[in-house]
Amino acid sequence: MSFHTGAPSSKKATIERLLQAARQEFSDKGLAGARMDEIARVAGVTKQLVYHYFSGKEQLFACVLDASADKVTSELLALELDHLPPRDALRKLLTHAFDQYRIDPALGPLAQQGLRYHDDHTDERSRFPELAPALGAQMQRLLERGVRSGDFRPGIDARMFHASSSLLITGGFTNRYMVSAIAGFDPTSPEGMTRWRDFVVDFVLSAVLVDEWPSLQRPLPSAGSDST
Repeated sequence: MSFHTGAPSSKKATIERLLQAARQEFSDKGLAGARMDEIARVAGVTKQLVYHYFSGKEQLFACVLDASADKVTSELLALELDHLPPRDALRKLLTHAFDQYRIDPALGPLAQQGLRYHDDHTDERSRFPELAPALGAQMQRLLERGVRSGDFRPGIDARMFHASSSLLITGGFTNRYMVSAIAGFDPTSPEGMTRWRDFVVDFVLSAVLVDEWPSLQRPLPSAGSDST
């Protein structure tokens, strides 16, 4: 059987199917365990066609990471925040960033694998460093608006604040073991995700608010609901 790339729209659809199939395979099995023939099978193409579009498994994985970064970033940048009071806008931004991982179970494992991949491929091109400044600018504008309104403390480094809040938001998904061992509950269980999200959002807000700090006390999980 012969294969061809087809019309541009057909090629785009094929690549989208490949990326979706690869995304699930990498999320389920990691970079090392993922199989190109399984990705091809799920996408409904031959393995030869996968290699026609991607030079190998690592390039395909890098493209999956870039596609995820594009989606996450575009969703955050599309949030309508300007009409909200600064503290409500920051809460909405942080909550949405967390819920992206809660709603999409593949994001956590992919992010975890991506950290290892980029540690081992420091020279590899990645889309995220190109996208991060736009997210940083979004946070900068929000913090500056909060300072002008009297809600937020002045003198906060927006980049450091953004990096710190991002690590807290993703930590329960990318480092489940540490959070579970120290906090005493599973941050990836339904109740655990809600408890971790609410605490993290309030914790981050408490770092910038001038007054009316949110409570950082949280009830213990129900018996048997969040065993480690």
